[in-house]
Amino acid sequence: MRKYIYYLLLTLMFLLLIGCKKKNNDEDNNANIEPTKTITITPTPDLLDDTDKTDEENHEGEMRSSLTGLWVPEEVGKKRPYAIQFSNFKTVSNQWGIGQADIVYEAIVEGGITRLLGIGENFSGDRLGSVRSSRHYFASFADEYNAIYIHYGKTKYAKSKLAKLGLDNLDGETGIGTTVFYRDKSMKAPHNAFASLDGILAGIKQKKYETEQPENFESHFSFYEKDIDLTAETKANKVTIDFSAYTSPYLEYNASDKLYYRYQFGGPHIDSNTKEQLTFKNIIVQFVKQWDIDRNDYQTMDIEDSSGSGYYISNGKKVDITWKKNETTRFMRYYDASGELLTINPGKTYIAIFPNDRVEDVILE
Repeated sequence: MRKYIYYLLLTLMFLLLIGCKKKNNDEDNNANIEPTKTITITPTPDLLDDTDKTDEENHEGEMRSSLTGLWVPEEVGKKRPYAIQFSNFKTVSNQWGIGQADIVYEAIVEGGITRLLGIGENFSGDRLGSVRSSRHYFASFADEYNAIYIHYGKTKYAKSKLAKLGLDNLDGETGIGTTVFYRDKSMKAPHNAFASLDGILAGIKQKKYETEQPENFESHFSFYEKDIDLTAETKANKVTIDFSAYTSPYLEYNASDKLYYRYQFGGPHIDSNTKEQLTFKNIIVQFVKQWDIDRNDYQTMDIEDSSGSGYYISNGKKVDITWKKNETTRFMRYYDASGELLTINPGKTYIAIFPNDRVEDVILE
């Protein structure tokens, strides 16, 4: 019995010595080891499901348009846009092809009539118009985008402005006219001049104009990556732009698709090619100093090296903005209330150039 107890005690002592030695060795080995770091393993793109990929990765061969902020094929986004001078006379108020424009400008010309400038990078078809004559401030707007300006005739003021800017343009009253344009004899002149894409391309080739934007070209728009709602208190569910007794267009907000639908001359503003109403994601009202330049009621504006105020409207709300422009350097920017570069929602934009002494005639409801 005593011998059994002796061996049992000897075994326990042996195990205790081994345990102490192991503990000391563990303490020595751990003395200079840093705590283990957490490593996050990110799957390679090939292992990601399409729904998990970033927005950028889902658009191979595409780029964001400098006009809309939307994804477009690279061959479209790299193109110089066309700026088409559309008539807005009552008898031709539903223009052909204007629905293809990414940006539409509207400003007063003579007699309270407005004219429209449609700027787009992907016009197509054989009936774009009717195309009317240039006014010098529309030439200035077209130049902001390095656009190829398409018009049929011009005032003497526009002639001087085109020469000063060196703006590439296709004018129906020059030798290029019959190449680019044709007359619809079923309509009365001067509201019956139309361009076609084939004619425009032939005119550009004949003039040897560059067709792609330079790599360093910067748009004066900054876009959100996705649609956002403005954090503003002023509602803008209906926006009336009371240019004159002749024309007072308005745009109504549709909450279901978050777009503004344009109306004029007592009804929806329709593209006669598609029979679809014009819609816009964004509205910009740019207040400018405007006055008569001569006895013919031709208008002019202080936009060569100037600044002013305005509104940015989207998703049923309005915020105040400012703008700065230097025509010589082709610099044009919009700014928010804090003075930061204005960021707008991706989509089409309507820009009303409106006299700054009649701010009350832009009505928000």
